[in-house]
Amino acid sequence: HDRKTEGKCPLIVFYEKNGLERSHFSIEEPAEVVIQALKWNCNSELLAALVSCGQYDVIKIWSCSNNHWYLKQELRYTKNEGVKFSWDPTKPLHLICWTLGGEVIAHRFAWTTAVSETSVALVIDGPRILITPLHLGLMPPPMSLFFLAFPCAVNEVCFVSKNSKNHLTAYLSNGSLCVVELPATDTWEKFEGNGITVDPCHCDFSLNNSMHLTWIDTRTLIGICRFSDYCSSTPMRSSEAGNLEEKHDSLFFVNEIKLVCSEDCLPGSVSSSGWQARVSKRMPLEGPVIGVSRNPAKGGSAFIQLSGGKIVEYCSELRMTAPIQSGELCPDYDFPTSCPSMTAVPCHENGVVRTLLLGLDDSSKLHLGKRLLSNNCSSFTFYSSSYGATEQVVTHLLVTTKQDLLFIVDVNEIFLKNGQVTIDSHVNNHPRAKPSKEHITVWEKGAKLVGVLHGDEAAVIIQTTRGNLECMYPRKLVLVAIVQALVQRRFKDAMDMVRRHRIDFNMLVDYCGWKAFIKSAADFVNEVNNLSHITEFVCSIKNENVSGKLYEAYISFPEQCSSSMDSENLHGALSENKVTSVLMAIRKALEEQIEESSSRELCILTTLARSEPPLLEEALNRIKVIRELELHGVDDGRRKLYPSAEESLKHLLWLTEPEAVFNAALGLYDLNLAAIVALNSQKDPKEFLPFLKGLECLPPAIMRYTIDLKLARYESALRNIVSAGNEYHADCMELLNSNPQLFPLGLQLFSDPDKRHQILEAWGDHLFEEKCFGEAAITYQCCSSYQKSLKAYHACGDWRGVFTVTGLLNFTKEEILQLAQELCDEFQALGKPGDAAKIALEYCSDVDRGVGCYIMAREWEEALRVAYMHSRQDLVDTVKDAALECAALLISEYQEGLLKVGKYLARYVAVRQRRLSLAAKLQSEDRFMDVKDDNISEVSSSFSEMSAYTTRFVILPF
Repeated sequence: HDRKTEGKCPLIVFYEKNGLERSHFSIEEPAEVVIQALKWNCNSELLAALVSCGQYDVIKIWSCSNNHWYLKQELRYTKNEGVKFSWDPTKPLHLICWTLGGEVIAHRFAWTTAVSETSVALVIDGPRILITPLHLGLMPPPMSLFFLAFPCAVNEVCFVSKNSKNHLTAYLSNGSLCVVELPATDTWEKFEGNGITVDPCHCDFSLNNSMHLTWIDTRTLIGICRFSDYCSSTPMRSSEAGNLEEKHDSLFFVNEIKLVCSEDCLPGSVSSSGWQARVSKRMPLEGPVIGVSRNPAKGGSAFIQLSGGKIVEYCSELRMTAPIQSGELCPDYDFPTSCPSMTAVPCHENGVVRTLLLGLDDSSKLHLGKRLLSNNCSSFTFYSSSYGATEQVVTHLLVTTKQDLLFIVDVNEIFLKNGQVTIDSHVNNHPRAKPSKEHITVWEKGAKLVGVLHGDEAAVIIQTTRGNLECMYPRKLVLVAIVQALVQRRFKDAMDMVRRHRIDFNMLVDYCGWKAFIKSAADFVNEVNNLSHITEFVCSIKNENVSGKLYEAYISFPEQCSSSMDSENLHGALSENKVTSVLMAIRKALEEQIEESSSRELCILTTLARSEPPLLEEALNRIKVIRELELHGVDDGRRKLYPSAEESLKHLLWLTEPEAVFNAALGLYDLNLAAIVALNSQKDPKEFLPFLKGLECLPPAIMRYTIDLKLARYESALRNIVSAGNEYHADCMELLNSNPQLFPLGLQLFSDPDKRHQILEAWGDHLFEEKCFGEAAITYQCCSSYQKSLKAYHACGDWRGVFTVTGLLNFTKEEILQLAQELCDEFQALGKPGDAAKIALEYCSDVDRGVGCYIMAREWEEALRVAYMHSRQDLVDTVKDAALECAALLISEYQEGLLKVGKYLARYVAVRQRRLSLAAKLQSEDRFMDVKDDNISEVSSSFSEMSAYTTRFVILPF
């Protein structure tokens, strides 16, 4: 839209199909200029215009994002050249220009994400550079924190940050160079909304169509240019001419530009004046350059990628470039194809810092040298978990795929695996809609990675296709940042990250193991120094290894941590309690490190209430001390440092069950405190007041006994009832009978022999009822209850104990003989003929019966010994005949068993043969079914196409 009559520059206007204006933008040129041509590239992403100005013709290229048109490139030509241009019909980033002199120039553009290692975003917008430090806030272009204004359009920009100083260089469309020194990024907030004018630096040369400007240190730049585009406006000194190559056959050169600032920069200000630039070196290259990246591991060095993917290293100290030697950085460093997006970053491999050079080609393949990392990559960037380091060493590679999935790969995995990183396999195994811990689904289709916030921020910034910036916090990077803070013992930073990202607080304890955390509990409390945060942490601690279960898919835990937690889970009660131990260490650190205050006291009460089991009595004792100070009217400075008893009690009731706190107050035998707890826990006064009044009317010992019975503290109840006196001995015996585990304690508490005998007899009765007859018999003997002891021995079948007790009861011979005969008959009936034989011989003097019992027990040698001892030949013969008869019976049983085994074996062989023959027959039928048959194939295919809601009829040929 020509606006010469209005004295304004032309507009480029966009219309809807119905003729209504949709949008427009200005070309920012004088009103006299003429737009000779407008052309879209093949995907309508870029718009190019040929503009005829007074002294030159210029090709301007715009792109649109967030409804704003950015001037990205401005190519100037003289009027005599008569330049024309056209976009490549198939390659959207290829622009072809030709002149009247017959020169044809093909420009191949590539999108570059201008986000520095310090997360400073730069956006070229014609004669302005929009600057936004992403760690201060996300401002999607065209918004920015501030901008730099240049005399004409900016074609190239590069940025470097070192030692809290930031340098920016811009190459303008008129061939001039601008240098800006910026203060530390933390001070940039004062520039918000401002525009800073930048002056060109003083140069004794002019660069035309310079490309790939790159800082190699804070005072040295390199740039790529063609020989025909290089010219010097003033004669060079002899020292400078000696550094430049006179003879060359190459069309492309590396210009090394030295920068000197003649003015001192004020601290905290932006400096762009006083800069002088000169070309100190000019070196030839083998061919066109695809990309340049600074070598972060070596000062004054950069990687230059030539067409085809070949990598050469430029060193400022050397006089020529040379291909990187194979094996210097990795076995094969050259890319297999040209990679327009190339990045060099430092990383650790086995404790040694090395450079990692990655490239992304036009076919979405991500390369590390000639090694293919992924064939499905749309964008990539790097993350460094280092905190406070001058040089950030990357730890993770972030990759987005064409399926809009974000993968985070540990750099160590890249070194360990020789093949592709497992990104592509994850893409195939996990559809986009299915959640997985291996990747993150990017909600905006076509979004690209533009940068990350390193260190504790652990943020990933993506830009959508419409231009907006979105920030996400991947769980894996957040956990890595927390682990890094824990390793460096930065507990406050770790606590802040855990709270901000809602990570389980057990992560702070479980990563290095709770026993190691206990040793550093004092440092933890001292560094966090926020009682609200510590209270929140205390309330979240759990006894099991929560973090290992929740986050083991994201990070690896130390082996000593996992092994200690496994052993704790295996031993259970034998191991120490994690919650109680950690909270005890926190409580001790609070008392030592934090000054006395109301918040500290409430935090200590929280540690007591959250212990396992809760230490409620100790907590109530602390509240009781505060209450006593209030009752005595003490009004000193120390009293003011504590919360009120009511506030403390309400805090305790909020943390635990009110009934448990009420019982704990009863356990202190403080009825007034129990009444206060009941009132604050909203218990019904009709329920607890009669109970408490009834306790108040009882003697002190009986009151404690009643409370202990209610709380099931039976040992304490026994001590209290014993101390109440002899008149409550019946209650004492009732308590013992209802709780047998108290019998040993009862014996210790009583010294009166009669009462001890009574307790022993009651204990023996209990053991007899539990069918522990042997122990009952011994207990009865201790209290001289021999009749019960005899009965217990008889019940357990201990005939030796029976006859021992008969001696204690002074049985007569006739009574012993009668008892022996009864036992002999009983043992024979019970199938114990050996014991019956001994009783018959020792107490009944019946040799015949004794030998007969030995024969029944098949104790042949003992039977013969007794027969020979009493010189009874008839019994010897009886024993021999019985032994022969028994041997014959055993032989017949053995032979019968052999016959049965033979029959079973024959049956087993027959069944096995039938099974083998049946299996062979089925296998032959299966081979027959595999033979191809047209009819069978048609029928199977027709049935395979059926669904649950259709019915088909297949007519087979007759």
